[in-house]
Order: sequence, then C-alpha cells, then structure tokens
Amino acid sequence: MGRNTRKRRSSMATKAIAASAALALGGGGLIWANFYASAHESNNSAPNWTKSAAGQVATIACPDVGQQLTDVPDRARGEVDGELATLDRQITEFYQRLASTRDAQARDASFVQNTILGPLKDRRKAIIDRIQLEINRVGGNAPDSLDQLAPCTGTPAEQPQTTDGGQNGDGQNQNGDGQNNDGQNGDGQNDGQNGDGQQNGDGQDQGQNQNGNGGQAGNGPTAADFVDITQVQPNVKAKPRRTNNASTGTFTTRCGVNANKNFNTDNVIVAPGVTNGAHHTHDYVGNQKINAFSSNDTFLQGGTSCQNKNDLSSYYWPVLRLQDGTQEFDQNRDGGGKEGNVGKILTARQAQIKYVGSPTSKVVPMPQFLRIITGDAKTTTNGLANANAHWSCTGFENKVQLTEQYPICPEGSSVVRTFAFQSCWDGQNIDSANHRTHVDFADENGNCKNGFKAIPQLTMRLVYDVPRPVIENGQVKNAYAVDGFPEQLHKAATDHDDFISITTGGLANKIASCLNRGQRCA
Repeated sequence: MGRNTRKRRSSMATKAIAASAALALGGGGLIWANFYASAHESNNSAPNWTKSAAGQVATIACPDVGQQLTDVPDRARGEVDGELATLDRQITEFYQRLASTRDAQARDASFVQNTILGPLKDRRKAIIDRIQLEINRVGGNAPDSLDQLAPCTGTPAEQPQTTDGGQNGDGQNQNGDGQNNDGQNGDGQNDGQNGDGQQNGDGQDQGQNQNGNGGQAGNGPTAADFVDITQVQPNVKAKPRRTNNASTGTFTTRCGVNANKNFNTDNVIVAPGVTNGAHHTHDYVGNQKINAFSSNDTFLQGGTSCQNKNDLSSYYWPVLRLQDGTQEFDQNRDGGGKEGNVGKILTARQAQIKYVGSPTSKVVPMPQFLRIITGDAKTTTNGLANANAHWSCTGFENKVQLTEQYPICPEGSSVVRTFAFQSCWDGQNIDSANHRTHVDFADENGNCKNGFKAIPQLTMRLVYDVPRPVIENGQVKNAYAVDGFPEQLHKAATDHDDFISITTGGLANKIASCLNRGQRCA
C-alpha cells in the first residue's frame, strides 16, 4: 500500500557493514486526518539492486510471495500460511548468516552468492513448489510465475531514495474532522526529552554499532533514517470535499496503552498457528488473549482492556524501542534480541483509537471478525507500494507527516505515530489470501471503487516521550525504531498496524449509526 515517482534526492546512504556481535550471538484529540487511496501507486516492482560481496551487501531482498497469492482456496489457506511463515523464517536465518560472516565476505567475492543467496534460492524454491502443489491439490490454480520469486538479491548499502523525504503518503490524504491536537502541547510533553546526560549516558553507547547498518544490533537504524522535523516542508494534503451524504460522526474507544505489557511475537492474521510468526514484538490493546493460536471460536473469550466491554477487538502494532543498551526481557528470545530487535521497549503515553466516517457516503457496519492490516513490514525490500507509515511530532501533525524517516522533535514535542486503515470493504470477505484485497483505500475524492462499500475507518494515534536523537559525525545517538523483521533494517517506512473487529451487544451497528448521524460518540 506503488512506489513514489517523485524525482530522486541525494542518496541516504548506509555504509557497508561490520559484523554485529549482538545479532550473531543472539545477543486527546487526533489531528487526524482520514487517509484516502493507497499511497505510492506506481512502480510496483521490488528493488533489484545488487552488489558483489567484495563491496558488501547491507541486507537480503526477497520477493514477497504472499502478496502474489490473491486467490487461495479456503481448504489450502492453513497449509499455505504455514509455508509462507517458513519463507519468512528462512530469510531471517540467512540474514543472520549474512550479518555474522562479514570477514568471509571481504575475503571472497563469491561468498554471498555461493553460501547465502544460492542456498536460500534452493530452499525457497522447495517451499514455493509445495505452495503450488497445495493450491492445485484442492482445485485451485496456483500462478506459474511463483517460481520466479525464488531468487533473492543482496541489496547494497547505498540505495536510491525518493525526494521530498518520501514523506507525503501520496494519495493517503490527511484530513482533520474535529481532530485538533487539543492538549497535546501542555506541560509535561517533554518529559525525558531534554534532560542532561540523555545524549551521553553510559548506557547510550553500550552495544551501539554505528558502523555499517547501524543500530544497537547492527541492523539499523542509521543517522540517515532521522530528520529534524523543523527542516521538513509542510506536506499534509487537504481533505476531500464532503458531499451531502457524508458520514461526519466519530466514535472513540478507550483501550489503554498496554501498560500491563501484553506482548507477543505472533501474528494471527498473517501466520495463524505459527509461533513467532511476526519475528518482532507487538503491543496489544483491546482483546487480551490474541496469539498465533486464537481463532474466531476463541476471540469472544479474550476479555478486553477497552472501557467499553463490548469492544473485544484486537488492536496491535510493533513496539517502539529506544536503542540505549538496555537488555530487555526478550534480549535472548526469538522476535527480540535473537532477531535484532533490541533496546528499551517504550510504552506510548497516549493511544487514541477513533473510528471516522466517509466524506462521500454513509458507512455500513464492520462485519464480525474482519481483519485488516495497514502498512507493510517489508518495505525495505518490497518497496513502498503498501507503505502507510506516518510519523510526526506534537505541534507539527497538521503540517508534516513522514513516511521514510523518523522525526527528531524539538524541545517540548513528542513523537507521534498515526495510522489510518482501509475504509472500503468488498462486502463479502472478512479476510483475503494476501490479507489485503478484501479491503481498500478510498480514492483521492473519498470514494470507494465499484463493488466496495464504505465502512467506519479505524484511525490510531500513538504518542511517545522519546529522548531526542542527536546526529554527530554521521552517527545517531538516542536512536529509536520500530520492531521489524531483521533484514528490513528497522526503517521508518516498515511501520504497520493490525486489527481484528470483534464486538458484542450490537456495537458494530452503534458505531456505524453514530458516524452516519454525524454524532461524536465514545
């Protein structure tokens, strides 16, 4: 969710990297803005930059097989999802091999191809063959082109970047109905932002690997992944014009900030039944018993952190970490330090969840158990086709939204992550084979495409008090980043959010009715 076609700016380089010991050893109101249309709609092909081992590669880029599977028979879904999870695990394993063999790569220009990319291609081919067989076995028609997705490439340290910061979220227009940042700039916003010693504390440099891919675990972020938000030109677009049939209401649900630390590294949408299917840690609010083994049969038994006990929906997103040398609880676990997700997990100061309407039509209630993923955890290798990351700072949200960089906020301002989910539904399916085609964004005018119906648009706003990053000599101190797959290098564009609609007591109908009547409900 296609790639940005604006003219190219100077490359935000990451340097060729040294081995990462940490990775090798396992060591109030929303400013909102409804987003319409999928961002970056052109150039859907993934990047294909290659470089010899002598020049060193930064990461492994593998085509995303799951995104090509738009028609998988229901009887094959379980097996296919399991095989896709195996593909992810293979990439993780081979990236770890890449990160821990830098000396060998420097000595042998063919090392990466012979020892990493070649064997990885063979293993991927075997899995892809099994996926094709399973789909065809149950009467489906697996694409013959899947075989072409087996080879992976080594992506060099320096990659082409888009201009304007790639920050505009083309087409995902931000609009602000009643979402004014009220109270966002009051006293206390800057807690921990500017205290002396934040930049130079002993913990800051411990484990920091600022060579190569940077980051505490050697897989990002780098200094180029940060930008002073005060130096970015305003880029928030005007909202679509409302029609007389607009659904202008809002419905807010209060579900907390995950203060009780309900974490796991599963993803029941993408990899049901697979432990550590996400390869990174999620915060969970709402439904309290969501994991890889949850299902429609058990969702209603999960309880909820929401004040409205009829809201059993699951809202989950990758945690944000401060890379300050902290040894978190998951330092030696899958999905955590063993996969390059390290540092102190930050709990949001605010987590605001709001449903908004359509500027051009009434909305229909969300169906029970509807699943939606917004954004793409693999944009570093997939490209920006499905990117829907939006980063900003309090006091700047209605001016600047960043996609490809993390903001450095001024004194007194906090980091903000915002999400606006797809607001159009095909009217039939609660999920799809690639977890995307059953829902879509409205177009730039706020209209759903033919055959799709407007549903309440889920919007989320997460506010964090984060020590201010400082760039010195091409290195970043006080780096922060979202969790992700290790080969994705903790880029800002990989931010994403997941949602399963689970309601009781007619809540889905009440939300839609509130929006259609133009009321503000909670």
